[in-house]
Amino acid sequence: MPPTEQPTAETVRRLLETLLPGGGAETHPVTEGGGRAWWVGARHVLRLAPDAPMSRGMRRELRLRDLLRPYVTVAVPVSVATGEWAPGLAYTLDTRLSGDSAEVRDVTAAGEEDLAGLLTGLRSVPAARAVPLGVPKAAPRSLENLRRQAGAAARKLGEDGEFEAGRLAQLTPQAVAQLGPQADAGLVHHALKGEHLTVSPDGRVRGVLDWADAVVGDPAEDIAGLAIAVGARAAVRSATLAGYGPRVCLRGLWLARCDALVRLAERLHGADGSGPEGLLRVRLERAWEPILLELVSEG
Repeated sequence: MPPTEQPTAETVRRLLETLLPGGGAETHPVTEGGGRAWWVGARHVLRLAPDAPMSRGMRRELRLRDLLRPYVTVAVPVSVATGEWAPGLAYTLDTRLSGDSAEVRDVTAAGEEDLAGLLTGLRSVPAARAVPLGVPKAAPRSLENLRRQAGAAARKLGEDGEFEAGRLAQLTPQAVAQLGPQADAGLVHHALKGEHLTVSPDGRVRGVLDWADAVVGDPAEDIAGLAIAVGARAAVRSATLAGYGPRVCLRGLWLARCDALVRLAERLHGADGSGPEGLLRVRLERAWEPILLELVSEG
């Protein structure tokens, strides 16, 4: 089977017959995230890597999840079986975490404490243990470059009636200079979208999915991810509870706000087909929630 061949429903059925007693569990594709994954009954999810790079990432993710568990206070998936579904192409059959996506269920104050525990745990993971697992290092992004991109996006969105472009003026060149990376590099999930957070009916964050994009880098990136996933207010409150000061929180907030402008403008003007327009608008609204901590202060 060539590395470019795509898995089919029959591929999934035959693989599961070898992995689960009796096989026959009901399966259906996972619709969120656009990956090659299937829900398997009520207890498992099967993920199949389509190529060699994603296979390497999947194997790295399995090792990283084992490292994480003693540090974080929320659940991460457990692999109950792993191997190759085709020569050189990896799979993992994971436990299914309880809860719904944060895209469809709100996080409560208790859930914000759960997110604070996640951020605190990530700060505690020694980078020297993550790097040997293959977790890459990522340099902090330039907020000045992102501000320029966001300015062009804001003007387009202003012409479209999607955004009041003048709001971006809050991010002055002086603010950008003050909001450079402050904290030491640490382990960063780097994809804290709502679809990767599982939330219980009472608003608690029960688990975090998809660690394939984790890096050792700028912790403000995870604050930015939370801003588009659960809103700016909840993200900043969670980061503050985790011990991050105002500068790191504001850096994360502005990364999220600029990213949200750029992504929506790209989607509306044909430069990027990823992400439904409605979801990108919701993420823009979340990131631009007004917060009390809007002035740069000492962190």
